[in-house]
Parts: sequence; C-alpha cells; structure tokens
Amino acid sequence: MSKESSISAQIIRQGGEVVVIVLLAAGLQGVWGEHWLSARSFCLVVLAAAFAKTVFFFVENLQHILMATQNDMPYHRVLGLMGVNMAQITLAFALDYWCLETAEPASFSAIDAAWSQGEQLFEFFFFSVLNFSFFGFGDVTPQTIPAKLVTMMEVLLAFFTVIFLLSDFISLKDSLRKKQGIRMK
Repeated sequence: MSKESSISAQIIRQGGEVVVIVLLAAGLQGVWGEHWLSARSFCLVVLAAAFAKTVFFFVENLQHILMATQNDMPYHRVLGLMGVNMAQITLAFALDYWCLETAEPASFSAIDAAWSQGEQLFEFFFFSVLNFSFFGFGDVTPQTIPAKLVTMMEVLLAFFTVIFLLSDFISLKDSLRKKQGIRMK
C-alpha cells in the first residue's frame, strides 16, 4: 500500500470514528428523550459507553504508536495522528459529560440549565480539553459519582496518551530498532 493511500485510509477511518462518536451521543440522547431509563440507569449506560470508548482509544493509541515505530513513521506524522486521536477523545468525553448533565442536571458545577444545548456542549468541550491537557477543572467540576468516574477515565487516558505514548515514542522506536538489529544477525 502506498503512503498516499495509507494516509487516505487513515483519514477515512478517523472521520468515520468521529461520525460514530457523534451518532452514539445522539443515540444516547434519543434514549433519554424517550424516557426508557431512569436517570440513574441512563448515567450507568453513559458510564459504560465511556468505559468502552476509553478501552477503544487506549488500544487504538497503542496500535498507532506500535505501527509508527515498526514502520519507521516520521515523528511529525505520529504527532498528527495522535493529535487527531486527542481531538476525538476530547469530543467523545465532552459528549459523555453532556449526556450525564442531561439526565442529572447537577452532575457538574457551574453549568446553567437555562443555557442552550450549544452553550452546554461548548462548555463541556472546553472542560474536556482542560482535563485532557492537565490544566485542571477551572469553574466546572464533576459533582456526581458517574461524572467523577467519567472524568477520571478521561484524565487516565490523557495521561497514558500524552505521557507514555508521545514522550516515549523515540525511546520505543530505538528499542524496536535494536531488537530488529538483533534478529537480523
């Protein structure tokens, strides 16, 4: 497969992942709108979805870094790939926070129920970016156990992604090169 077709396939895949993330949130909001679940049950479903996405992104990030090291991918392409993944992660968690707040309006401090959905989504995306970048909570803090658990999942995933994957990319790459050199002898 050529570099151009590989990049195109990656763009299509990651675009598809964004569509799935948005559709999942829309589906969850649809379930909530139909009142099929209690607020507590709905929050547990959101929590389960957030956990599944956390596992998915953890595995996907690990696969990307291993693929990048094995294929001797230039560091700028790795950073681009990881940047897109980070954007997907912050979007996914922002939508999870929004779903939690929809079901239990006191899930987060400083979120005004009178705000439009667009204003709430912006505030949760901002909150998610702050969590992922380790800048802290600012004015918004999780108040319920499901909100705190989802926030913890994002922070742990961010820690794994930023600290281990990006900072250790070069040493991991050197390590794999040494192993390949040993096998070649």
